[in-house]
Amino acid sequence: MAIAHTPSQATDSVGTLLITVGVVLMALLTLYLVGFDQGTISRSGMYLHELMHDGRHLLGLPCH
Repeated sequence: MAIAHTPSQATDSVGTLLITVGVVLMALLTLYLVGFDQGTISRSGMYLHELMHDGRHLLGLPCH
């Protein structure tokens, strides 16, 4: 005999909310790094700077 457990609606809602908030925060962080950082936080060398620079051009954001 197996015991089946179905989560409540409240648990599903909280899980979905946490995932949604996490995705939105990651998207905002990515937008900041690509669009506005200019090397302030991403100080890992020229490779990351050039990658972000190319991302700015790809998204049409001003960078010069």
